[in-house]
Amino acid sequence: MVLLRQLLGDVLRRLRIRQGRTLREVSASARVSLGYLSEVERGRKEASSELLAAICAALDTPLSQVFREVSDNFAFAELQNEPALGVPREPGLRVPAAVPEAGTSADDGLDGMGSVGDITDMVPV
Repeated sequence: MVLLRQLLGDVLRRLRIRQGRTLREVSASARVSLGYLSEVERGRKEASSELLAAICAALDTPLSQVFREVSDNFAFAELQNEPALGVPREPGLRVPAAVPEAGTSADDGLDGMGSVGDITDMVPV
């Protein structure tokens, strides 16, 4: 089961590590306790919108970029057939067995809703 708070924490941790920053540095800059920031990064605590804005400001990263990355990871988890937030899939919803390559006209298995494209290109590894 994929939880939104876990995906958000993963994205925040990756951003911090990519910048070569410590939890201590970011927590001081965001004015949040080191322990709470650690819990948010591990997906154990839900961060308020104000806290997320402060963390993103401390990481010099737009909140919209964080949400886009979380959204991409969430979509990838759904394609892997993992229920998000513990909600079972709708019985009529089909996920293609293999994601078609971009630009192909093969049936995408989405009942005419359009092509999925190659989502693996959008998800950071």
